Amino acid sequence: MEISGGITASLAGRYASALFDLAVEQNQVTAVEGDLDRLRQAILASDDLAALLRDPAVSRAAAGSAVAALAKHLGLAELTAKFLGALTQNRRLGSLPDMIRAFHAIAAAQRGEVAADVTSAHALTDMQLAALTAKLTARQGRDVKVRTSVDPEILGGLIVKIGSQQIDGSIRTRLNSLAQAMKG
Repeated sequence: MEISGGITASLAGRYASALFDLAVEQNQVTAVEGDLDRLRQAILASDDLAALLRDPAVSRAAAGSAVAALAKHLGLAELTAKFLGALTQNRRLGSLPDMIRAFHAIAAAQRGEVAADVTSAHALTDMQLAALTAKLTARQGRDVKVRTSVDPEILGGLIVKIGSQQIDGSIRTRLNSLAQAMKG
C-alpha cells in the first residue's frame, strides 16, 4: 500500500519514513511502534519532558544525556534510541510528537489499517472499546486501530479523530452549541 504524499512531505513525515524504512529492514516495526507509544505516553505524562523537547536553549549535550537516560528508563530498542540521538544532534526533538503520529500513520497504512484517536471523559471498558472498534471498522470498511485518551473536561461522550475527520459527540460541545442557540 502506498504511503500518503502528505505524510512524507513534512519534516516529521520524512524522519518517520526513514525510521520506518530502517525498522522494516531490521524487522523491528512492532518494537519501534511500541517504543514510540511509550514515548508518546511519557511526553503526555510529563510537562518537564515536553518542555525539554521544545526548548532550544537546552544544549545538544544536555538534551542527549536526558534522551539517553529516558531511552534506558523506558527500555527502548537500540534503533529507537539511535533515532532519538539523531534527532538530538539535528535539533529536531521538538518535532518528535509529530514524528510519532506520522510513524503510526505509515505503519497503519502498510498494514491496511486506519488509526482512530478516541478521547473520552473516563476510561473505556474493554467491552465499550470492542464495540466502538467494531462500529468504526464497519464505518471505515477496513481495520481500525483505536488509541484512547482521557480528558475529563469533555464531561461525557466521545471525540473520535480518524485522519482528517473528527466526530465530536462530547457533552461539552453539545452544551456549547445549546448555549449559542439560546443566545439567538
